[in-house]
Amino acid sequence: MRATAHTIRESILSDDTTDLNISLGELAEDEGSGQIDEYEIIASPNDFNTLTINSFIEEGAIKIPPFQRNYVWDRKRASKLIESLIIGLPVPQVFLYEENRNNFLVIDGQQRLLTVFFFAKGRFPRREKRAALRSLFNTEGGISEDVLENDEYFEKFKLTLPTIAGGTPNKFSGLTYKTLGDHRRQLDLRTIRNIIVKQVAPVADDSSMFEMFNRLNTGGVNLNPQEIRASLYHSPFFDELFELNKAPKWRELLDAVDPDSRMKDMEIILRSLALRGGTGGYAGSMTAFVNRYCKASKNFSPAAIQKTSEEWSWFLSLNAEGNAETYKAGSSRFSPLLFESVYCAALSLKDDGVELGSIDPNWVSVIGRAPEFTRWQQEGSTKTENVRNRLTATRTLLLAASKGTQ
Repeated sequence: MRATAHTIRESILSDDTTDLNISLGELAEDEGSGQIDEYEIIASPNDFNTLTINSFIEEGAIKIPPFQRNYVWDRKRASKLIESLIIGLPVPQVFLYEENRNNFLVIDGQQRLLTVFFFAKGRFPRREKRAALRSLFNTEGGISEDVLENDEYFEKFKLTLPTIAGGTPNKFSGLTYKTLGDHRRQLDLRTIRNIIVKQVAPVADDSSMFEMFNRLNTGGVNLNPQEIRASLYHSPFFDELFELNKAPKWRELLDAVDPDSRMKDMEIILRSLALRGGTGGYAGSMTAFVNRYCKASKNFSPAAIQKTSEEWSWFLSLNAEGNAETYKAGSSRFSPLLFESVYCAALSLKDDGVELGSIDPNWVSVIGRAPEFTRWQQEGSTKTENVRNRLTATRTLLLAASKGTQ
């Protein structure tokens, strides 16, 4: 079977795993083009010992970026890090971004920092509760002692290390922070090299932070654009976005009960909302377009956020008859391009006083297969002409379907 450009692109993106059955080829964002700006960035190396690191985390001076992926290490991997620190082996450096004086955002190294913190507390997070713990970090700035002692969230953190050649047990295996004996002080005083970075120029632009997040690895997996945005542009708007992603009808349309671990579902929502705001400033790069929207969203008023939420709820109510097949249009995967196009079209018609009442799943199927739509969703779907013509065509098709002329 001959591979199409679409299937080749899906194959290239197959390493960006997601919990959703969506078309990654459609959702993939352009990498932009042309020369990026030159930046003036201060990078200061520091060697914090583990006691200092744990104190900073506990006091909220070191923050885990909101909505960043959960803690993912297993006990064996975490134990190897602690062992390396105890015996004096070097560990990878950590990157921190200085938001303001003595307040740092973790760019790279979340898993290492939290491992050290959890071990010092003698508690290891249960896998099924890590999303809830992530939420606590976001809302409370840390984890209280009550939660740490709650066996529903944590279990005892004993080092789990492989036996040495010949079957000799590792002398640290089974030990906790409190039972390390003389080695405890060694661990307390071990340092982890951290690079604190701060952008000096251009003053009014923070795009270098996006570039840094994009080019650094976290846990061996590159952060995707949406994970970067959620970290850099967190605001009350993003808190609301997180809630929109939980809407039962939205989860039904995606055929996924739980939010996606790589935040692709939130990215679909965000693209839809950004395009709903108009494409006047669109210039061929979906990444730059959505980033500008996210930056502007940090200044959204409560009324503007509420209006966005109400529009989202209204659109989902139009899809009362929809299900997991509605936005596939004959494909085996959910189509982000089709969804965002119908979303923008429905709200555009509402602005013009056209009452749809509901969106028949058959209408969506017709739109998704119509040549007027499909010609603008081929390779290069983020090009300015394709984006604008796709939205225009969908509005025309949805209006015709609502009038029974399809």
